[in-house]
Amino acid sequence: MNGLTEEQRQRYARQLMLSQVGEAGQEQILAGRVLIIGTGGLGSPAAMYLAAAGIGQIGLVDDDVVDHSNLQRQLLHQTADIGRPKVDSARETLQAINPAVKVRCYRERVTADNMTDILAGGDYQIVLDCTDNFPTKFLINDTCVQAGKAYIHAGIHEFQGQLMTYVPGQGPCYRCLFPEPPAIDAAVSKPAGVLGALAGVIGTLQATEALKYILGTGSLLTGQLLVYDALTMTFRHVPVPRNPHCAICGNPVAR
Repeated sequence: MNGLTEEQRQRYARQLMLSQVGEAGQEQILAGRVLIIGTGGLGSPAAMYLAAAGIGQIGLVDDDVVDHSNLQRQLLHQTADIGRPKVDSARETLQAINPAVKVRCYRERVTADNMTDILAGGDYQIVLDCTDNFPTKFLINDTCVQAGKAYIHAGIHEFQGQLMTYVPGQGPCYRCLFPEPPAIDAAVSKPAGVLGALAGVIGTLQATEALKYILGTGSLLTGQLLVYDALTMTFRHVPVPRNPHCAICGNPVAR
């Protein structure tokens, strides 16, 4: 880039004051490319804060449409959006927040057949797993690890949320923590309840991790799972060692 415009200096003034950001860091953010898989409870706050921060390109992957039951926590979507594709209402919201952000939409579900192409086609730096089902979480992990792509896992359930960041060569992957998906019966059981504000906390933490990664500052959640309990307002860091026998990221000789 050739320096910030006056409008950009005004828009991002509070970020520019940070010694870890400044003009050089803001230019890194403006050149940033983040892929968000899922535009629901986690994807909403994550995408909104990344757009507000000035991320240059945000990819949104979701094949769903907006439903009444989404509105309690999925703030990208409004009542008038019910029945519309989520990626369409999400794009409108993000561009209303920051018209300079390029939003690339993929109205499809990620699969083993398309995820590698989506990653490569957008040249994304980091992926946010904002999904709500185990098969997709394992697919995201496996594809990102094999592609050498950083990603941020998150999950929420009732009043608890968790977060972990994978950076190639710097710690464990999701399969080091959970080697295999749960049994089919558990994976397809009826959806559990969730506090809407909990999604806001965890999705915002995902955005924070992504910005730190792009800026190359601070300590990321590599090698540890951050667990948040909204009922007790407590955070715990659970160490997660890398498994040398992991089927995806383990040492080939040790597998």
